[in-house]
Amino acid sequence: MQARPHGRPLAGLGRRLVARLIDIVAVLILNVLVNGWLAYQWWLEVEPIFRATMADPFTSPQPASARSSYLILTMLVIATALWFAYEVPALANSGQTLGKRLLQVKVVKLENTEPLGFGRAFGRWARLGMWTPLWSCYGLGFVAQLVDSGSVLFDQQLRQALHDKSAATVVVAVPPGHREQPVKAPENADDSTGGKR
Repeated sequence: MQARPHGRPLAGLGRRLVARLIDIVAVLILNVLVNGWLAYQWWLEVEPIFRATMADPFTSPQPASARSSYLILTMLVIATALWFAYEVPALANSGQTLGKRLLQVKVVKLENTEPLGFGRAFGRWARLGMWTPLWSCYGLGFVAQLVDSGSVLFDQQLRQALHDKSAATVVVAVPPGHREQPVKAPENADDSTGGKR
């Protein structure tokens, strides 16, 4: 029997995937606008190496300049900041990013339906988003994000990915146009860290 946190059905994996893809596109558009000039500068650095390699594929390629490495790292740090600015405030206030709103899914606390608040929204995002600068380390950050996102497939009970487990959140389906009232936990209920409220 499927769990129904706070009386809501769990969001389907397909819905969650499409919502995440919409959010990725939104953050990508922000990155094109903000990181476009840096990307152009990076291309000016690597274009001669690329052309030389294409002209003679059997020669050893020239090493990339230090400036191109700094540009990549700067773009990744900016991309991380943009993702943070896009996702954390939205989850903190409503539990929904643009993608989640369009696909009618919502991130809620395990213990009640009060807004997540900044701390928990940041904790949930950080488990996934803080790996982004490590994309420059042979894709290590990207692999870590794939493992985290894919972990949802192994939790049959609540469909929590690792970032959900770390923040004690769950993703539920929300009927269209539904405005739910927050449900508070009892005064003496334990919080997710084991302390008393």
